[in-house]
Amino acid sequence: MRESQRRLASEESSMVGLKRSGNGRVRVELLDGEHITIDLDRKSRGADLVDRVCESLDILEKDYFGLLHTQRGDPRVWIDLDRRLSKTFRNEPWDVRLAVKFYPPEPSELQDDVSRYQLSLAVRRDIIEGCLSCSPITYALLASYVLQAELGDRQSRVSVATLSQHHAIPLHAVTDTTEDNIDQLYRKHSGQTPAEAEINYLENAKKLPMYGAEVHKAKDSEDIDIILAVSASGITILRDSIIMNRFPWTKILKISYNKRTYTLRLRASEFDEFETYLSFKLHSTRASKRLWRCSVEHHIFFRREMPVKVERILGFPRLGSRRLSCRRTLRQLRTEPLRVEIRA
Repeated sequence: MRESQRRLASEESSMVGLKRSGNGRVRVELLDGEHITIDLDRKSRGADLVDRVCESLDILEKDYFGLLHTQRGDPRVWIDLDRRLSKTFRNEPWDVRLAVKFYPPEPSELQDDVSRYQLSLAVRRDIIEGCLSCSPITYALLASYVLQAELGDRQSRVSVATLSQHHAIPLHAVTDTTEDNIDQLYRKHSGQTPAEAEINYLENAKKLPMYGAEVHKAKDSEDIDIILAVSASGITILRDSIIMNRFPWTKILKISYNKRTYTLRLRASEFDEFETYLSFKLHSTRASKRLWRCSVEHHIFFRREMPVKVERILGFPRLGSRRLSCRRTLRQLRTEPLRVEIRA
């Protein structure tokens, strides 16, 4: 009891000291489940925190990554890169989670081994948490690459305990047959380095239909529950986990929202005379705005040559925020040389 009281008093005095110095304390959950603590100026912006987290992990290709925090019960709200952290958070320490915001469509194009490793951790988390599902044989193949990357060449038969320890596969997907398949595939990877196993893991994971998709719950025009998934290729509509329609970015002319309504304006096909408007209802205006912002940021990152500012048109209602968190686009990352910062 006394020990816990002393620890609490020590933490409180530490927080008071931080406030007096003008610094704030951020507790960051990493993709492997570990936590780190970062102290930085309370006037710092979201971009400064992303940079500090990436520097602490030696991540060079930081434009793919972002930080999530919980806001009004929603645990998946992205930190605004241009907003002061002191305006985003109230109580300290400020809790955030490192995540991949823009999943590269071709993971092999990543030049930095650390960035590729963090991406593989993100995909593994998506699979464990059920965001990505696949067939039993694909589960087995991906799990075998995880073991090769984490443990090296096979030394003994694969066990459920080993699979659980390395978060290689959701436990609900483990059967005797799957376990045997993992063991057989693991044998075939002998000689692969951890980096090679990670590349092979990502090259297979990128083929999954929901790879890198950010999902949002909505209702269609018939008031039926659906999922809108935003990814590098465009926007996908799912009902009962079944893909009902896909709209590539080239098909989408405009994305807007007004209160709870999120609207897509689609290009007319060769069989249509007019453009098509599709509207969806979300549970709140805030959720609609988040989906709009997610869509626009993904379109900018994956389709534009460089970031653009979303301007308001005079005389028309404001159908979207102009605060977007995207510093460089995929095209810029592909053409610009990797910048290695040498720290003293």
